[in-house]
Amino acid sequence: MTAPASKLDRHSGIWPVMLTPFRDNLEIDWRSLERLIDWYVTNGVHGLFANCQSSEMFFLSDKESVELTRFIVDYADGRVPVVASGHTGNTFAHQLEQIAAINDTGVDSVILISNRLATADQSDEMALEWLQRLTEAVPAPTTMGVYECPHPYKRLLSDAAVEWCAKSDRFTFVKDTCCNIDTIRRRIKLIEGSRVHLLNANAQTLLDTLKAGGHGYSGVMANFHPALYVWLVENWRDAPEKAEILSEILTLGALSEYLDYPVNAKDYHKQIGTFESRICRSRPIGSYDALHFPTTVAQMQSLAARCKDLIGLE
Repeated sequence: MTAPASKLDRHSGIWPVMLTPFRDNLEIDWRSLERLIDWYVTNGVHGLFANCQSSEMFFLSDKESVELTRFIVDYADGRVPVVASGHTGNTFAHQLEQIAAINDTGVDSVILISNRLATADQSDEMALEWLQRLTEAVPAPTTMGVYECPHPYKRLLSDAAVEWCAKSDRFTFVKDTCCNIDTIRRRIKLIEGSRVHLLNANAQTLLDTLKAGGHGYSGVMANFHPALYVWLVENWRDAPEKAEILSEILTLGALSEYLDYPVNAKDYHKQIGTFESRICRSRPIGSYDALHFPTTVAQMQSLAARCKDLIGLE
């Protein structure tokens, strides 16, 4: 299976934050993972963000993180590029070990987690100093990125950190979770002309981000209807009216993220035959059915199917 031709440059476009399928015994389900990768590629995504929060990386051992990332890189087999994190350690030495191990799997870039650069009570200056030390300690030509992961707490990058990443020539990827279009516009100006690509995780500000010069989307909703996001980033200039309508629908659909994600995403993939189980390590699944969330997600996906008719997707 080959990847569809992309209209965008490398590290732009739609980069799903990958799920990790587990068997009922909580071991990684490799066959389901193969089907998931094929599903992403068939839906036209431009890259894969492996071993991230949606992958439940904080609930994987270092060994499992490496095995998971290597499997994804090998099975993707160049159809789309892969970036990965697994940057969960607390000590400097442990973080360097994790970065080296993930880099050895053959990923395009190793993604650092912003809240691993400093504790919640430490300053932006200390976070930047840690980032600079890590970058200096990781040998070139290894390239990196930064993800403003909300777990265990959200640390947004300072302007100084964004600018430093751009000027360092070592960073390719920032997964932005600030959800603030003014901040995003400022960041886009700070990285202008550099290797850094800003990928927004927030559907509500995505279209405005693209208009401001941002590079795409890397968020949880690409686990439900990635083809719609692919169409948006590739066609918003040529079909602005359809893009506005689609953006509004995607914004409303993205509210389903708060309905027991990633249980809801795994439940959807079980329904379509990608996964054999919806088991998670990060949260229990019992409340999902009790609160009638499956009905809401089903209606969201029905609306997504109608959107394909609107924009002419088969």
